[in-house]
Amino acid sequence: MKRFLPSLIGVIQRFGTGPGRNLLGSAMLAAALALAPLPADAQVWLTERWSATWGAAPSGPPLDAPVQTFTDQTLRLVVHASIGGNRVRLRLSNELGSLPLTVGAARIGLRAGGSDVAAGTDRALSFGGRSQVTIPPGAPVLSDPVELNIPPLSDLAVSLYLPGTVQASTVHPLALQTGYVSVPGNFTAAATLPVQRTIMAWPFLSAVEVDTAAAAIVVLGDSITDGARSTPDTNNRWPDWLARRLQTGRDGIAGINLRPGVVNRGISGDRLLGSAPGTLAARSALERFDRDVLSTAGVRVLIVQVGINDIGNSSLARPVTADDLIAGYRQLIARAHAKGILVIGATLSPFEGAGYYSIEKDMVRQAVNSWIRTHDEFDAILDIDRIMRDPARPSRLLPAYDSGDHLHPNDLGYRAMGSAVPLTWLRLLAPASP
Repeated sequence: MKRFLPSLIGVIQRFGTGPGRNLLGSAMLAAALALAPLPADAQVWLTERWSATWGAAPSGPPLDAPVQTFTDQTLRLVVHASIGGNRVRLRLSNELGSLPLTVGAARIGLRAGGSDVAAGTDRALSFGGRSQVTIPPGAPVLSDPVELNIPPLSDLAVSLYLPGTVQASTVHPLALQTGYVSVPGNFTAAATLPVQRTIMAWPFLSAVEVDTAAAAIVVLGDSITDGARSTPDTNNRWPDWLARRLQTGRDGIAGINLRPGVVNRGISGDRLLGSAPGTLAARSALERFDRDVLSTAGVRVLIVQVGINDIGNSSLARPVTADDLIAGYRQLIARAHAKGILVIGATLSPFEGAGYYSIEKDMVRQAVNSWIRTHDEFDAILDIDRIMRDPARPSRLLPAYDSGDHLHPNDLGYRAMGSAVPLTWLRLLAPASP
């Protein structure tokens, strides 16, 4: 572009900037800019295809509780990839922060176990060519890509050095995966982290992306999608089981060369319509849709499994109706379709025995499920209710799948959910790539 600057300056000087000349000068400048060829190294992005291999939905700090604080410490966060690739980059988030966030250094590698990074896999990350980045409040940032061979279904170790004192104002609170916090200092390059304490959260990390043409499936939901009450450090959330099947199974996916990744955007306590003030689930699915779905690299399919908290937390003064929820689903469908994203609707699972259950609320759930099953507004349907209910008492979870609170499945129940997704849905995507 630099070699075109003299001619552009000449255009501006020739036509001047006085009255009556701005329009013509602007038009000529716009035309010259449009015709100027970009340098070859500036066109690389035109051939890149990025897709998320892992993701979590960021939440804000609770209004009535202290947030975690890190002082001159290194975080080592463990995440589980769904698809593989040869190049990788991170998305870090300060989207719910009120102050700038400085990351003094960042690295990524394959995890060997615990907080250890596998030998030969550690890669330093940069941001616009710099090793340090300051993220403005309300913003995310993408790292520069690095070469790293990531196998499907592998564990990754992401290290972030936080100089000064930092509050975890943007965090996914229910990681169900042990993360590690170092003693003071920058230990991002250490193969073994000197651990001061552990955490069960993912602060500031919202996505890992790989350079691939494979699609991403985003699951938007609440605590059932988030994997609440599943066994920590085992990847037993139902989207994890779906990811395993997509990488290792054969039924319905013969001939699919690029199997999609799965990105879990569940937040415990989340609702479709209303927000829950003072909690980490404050943003409703409708509010966070652009951030957590549309911003996901490579998204082609959305699975929606949210609404039970709207029903359960519905008040007598302002009850949530089936029509309210249906209107919300229609908004998600329309906004996804506008971006070429296929939408799968999941029915709501039974919850008799849960703390916020009532017969009247269950009638709303059943009305919503009936609409999902009998209308063609979703592109396909995942009948979670049919899979999870007790045939002898359909308003309850099957005892074998009940974690004990009569709302969330156990590990076996989550496995049943992930195993029930028809892999033939992949035919909804574009034809297999050569």
